[in-house]
Amino acid sequence: MATDKLSRTPRLLPEAETSMSETLHAVLFDMDGLLVDTEKVWGLVEAEVVDRLGGQWSPEHQERMVGGSWETTVSYMLGLTGADVPHDVVAGWLLDGMLTRLESGVEPLPGALELLTQVKAAGVPIALVTASLKPMADAVLASIGRHHFDVIVTADDVTRTKPDPEPYQMALRLLGVDPHHAVVFEDSPNGVAAATAAGCYVVAVPNLVPIPAASRRTVVESLLDVDLPFIRTLVQAAV
Repeated sequence: MATDKLSRTPRLLPEAETSMSETLHAVLFDMDGLLVDTEKVWGLVEAEVVDRLGGQWSPEHQERMVGGSWETTVSYMLGLTGADVPHDVVAGWLLDGMLTRLESGVEPLPGALELLTQVKAAGVPIALVTASLKPMADAVLASIGRHHFDVIVTADDVTRTKPDPEPYQMALRLLGVDPHHAVVFEDSPNGVAAATAAGCYVVAVPNLVPIPAASRRTVVESLLDVDLPFIRTLVQAAV
């Protein structure tokens, strides 16, 4: 049964929360566009790189690449422009542009730090699972705090990244958690596909691209719409 889009966060009584605590074993978070407001930065850097390649980058192009891998994005740019530039060179331009902008810090999205703090304080393991490269993840973590996460999986840690389930499967294995007792927060269709294929319950917080509600998936407008008691109800209902 699909879960309708939420307009508010249900609250549980303390005793109900306690009775469900054993069913939630981990919460996993995407990074870009979910915890931090980097999609705008991505758009600027992608436009600069494509301009350098002799082409033009539109919002429609960016939407196609949301949640995609570095390899896919660079290949798409080269296909779009027809430029005769080595793949690794373009990837370097993209990474350098992102790191330059992230050096001054990155802004967490509304509710992100509060939710991380709440989950961490309850002793529930947390993983960061991102399709970004490790240097980018490190730059973001310098702003939002590496201490929130028990496990960090980046594109450098896997053979296949989102929408393949490998990144989430790796995080679950490192945490020692069954996917049916884990909830994943994602903002992109690629990320949702990866988490779903890994067997997790998904909370989608669409950023640039709409995501429909579906079985074992709840759609919310913001991380402000969820809290730990509500996350526990999702797993309880799904297992």
